Amino acid sequence: MELKERVQQALEQVRPALQADGGDVEFVELTQDGVVKVRLQGACKGCPMSQMTLKQGIEKFLLKEIPEIKAVESA
Repeated sequence: MELKERVQQALEQVRPALQADGGDVEFVELTQDGVVKVRLQGACKGCPMSQMTLKQGIEKFLLKEIPEIKAVESA
C-alpha cells in the first residue's frame, strides 16, 4: 500500500472523534518531504483549539501509525 493511502486510512480512524464534536478533517496532500497537509472542517475550522487538535491529536496519531511522515500541517 502506498504512503498516501496509509495516511488516508489513518485519517479515517481519527475522523469519528472529530465528527462527534461537529468537525471533520480533509486530506489535502502529502508533500515530497513527508509533510501531510490537511484542512479542518465544520466546528474544527474556527475553533480556538484547532491547532492543538491538529498537533496533539491528528499529528500525534499519524506519526505513531506512519513513522515515515515528518509532520502534519494545516493547508
